[in-house]
Amino acid sequence: MDKFASMEVFVAVVEAGSLTAAATRFGISSAMAGKHIRSLETRLATRLLTRTTRRQSLTEIGRQYYEQCRRILAEVKEAESLAEAMASAPRGVLKVTVPLTYGVEVFVPAMTDYLSAWPDVILELDLSNRVSDLVNEGFDAAVRIGQLPDSSFVARPLKPYRMRACASPDYLARAGTPRIPADLAQHECLGFLHWGREGLWRLDGDAEGESQLRPGRFRANNGQALKMAALRGFGLVLQPEALLAKEIASGQLVSVLEDYLPAGIPVHLIYPRDRRAAPKLTTFIDFVIEHLGT
Repeated sequence: MDKFASMEVFVAVVEAGSLTAAATRFGISSAMAGKHIRSLETRLATRLLTRTTRRQSLTEIGRQYYEQCRRILAEVKEAESLAEAMASAPRGVLKVTVPLTYGVEVFVPAMTDYLSAWPDVILELDLSNRVSDLVNEGFDAAVRIGQLPDSSFVARPLKPYRMRACASPDYLARAGTPRIPADLAQHECLGFLHWGREGLWRLDGDAEGESQLRPGRFRANNGQALKMAALRGFGLVLQPEALLAKEIASGQLVSVLEDYLPAGIPVHLIYPRDRRAAPKLTTFIDFVIEHLGT
């Protein structure tokens, strides 16, 4: 087996904690990951890992070999990045992770234009609300919504993530149009469970600067589901503008309480600091800032 590939798998097994997790990272079976480890152990005539049915641990030799493998693989990656940076045009695989709703509604439409401009770039987009580890999971960049913790990554601001409150024309004709947050006590407010167990809304505008309302009868952990309920005339929905913009523009949903909506949530494009960044990354960053930046 290829020694370099086996070293990569070995490092992944140690860092991921299991053959299965490492195999998933490389898109291979657990059995194949095991073959890579056995190939190294046969080549070195020693055990690198001690495995039981419940856990695995490094041998003393395995621990030293792991540190050397990490160093060698990092140097190889740096050499490859340097060579790629010398290329005349962007090319290669670009791995980016983006929150789900923002990715589908905002990011993907822009990325098709980017890929049309740079035909030698392949985009691998991870749409997930999970906060990924850019370095250990091999991502080139990420979009983060919300306040950022201190880190060594470069953070470039994008347009804030605005919220909109709206309902179908049929619902408003039947239940009336709320004018101030207090009016919502008489309305069916669709609850978003990521805001808490009861999915309560919070709007600016009352004496305390915030309005917390009675729980709605329909709650979900997915904004698309709440939007569908609103389109069916069941109640009012409070979700990101990116998710509701098309329906508002078409008149299927009508925006309400514009003066009481929460302030926009910060959005950033983050990526590792690298003076020799490959053209695929530099052109991607420039494109995102131009099209989605503030």
